[in-house]
Amino acid sequence: MEWQNKTPSTTDDNQAHASGDAHADDPPARPRALVALHWLTALFLAIAAALIVVRDEVDGRALRMWLLEGHRHFGLLVLLPFVVRAALRFRLGKWPAEGDTSLLIRFAAGSTHLALYVLLLIQPLLGWVLSNAQGKPVHFFGLTLPAIVASDEDLADSLTDWHQGVAWLLLALITLHVAAALWHHFMLRDRTLRLMLPGRRRS
Repeated sequence: MEWQNKTPSTTDDNQAHASGDAHADDPPARPRALVALHWLTALFLAIAAALIVVRDEVDGRALRMWLLEGHRHFGLLVLLPFVVRAALRFRLGKWPAEGDTSLLIRFAAGSTHLALYVLLLIQPLLGWVLSNAQGKPVHFFGLTLPAIVASDEDLADSLTDWHQGVAWLLLALITLHVAAALWHHFMLRDRTLRLMLPGRRRS
């Protein structure tokens, strides 16, 4: 009887140990700060894009100026979570790969993330310089930001093309990023998407 009472306990300990070993091999959950910064960046980008699209569809000088100022503000706001997020990623290092993917796919994912980071830095700065080249001051929540370049009509025309080109490239990479997350979730059935969802347990 004494041996029978101990057997379930020993079995439970072994199962718990085995379960612990299985979870030990799982990639760690992303820090909540990193997840929050990810979605905050997405929100600022979406609002900035929506404001400039709406501006092209409305009449009225005052309303168009208000929408343009909103676009500039939210575009510059992208820089704030970008800096903090880049610093966190540098400090925390590279995350272990989630799911059973090939080296080529991991390289493509890493390249896409790097390109997104570069464009998230370049696009707000292009908008800032574009406003300066157009001879317009850049305001940011009551502060007038220093001019990076002098007023230059030819430069403004070139910067307009670059700003729009980068916007389309950014949209293409974001679409690819979303498609990859959905592929991980529905095809590979791993935790890639769940790890980045706010307000949920990601284990």
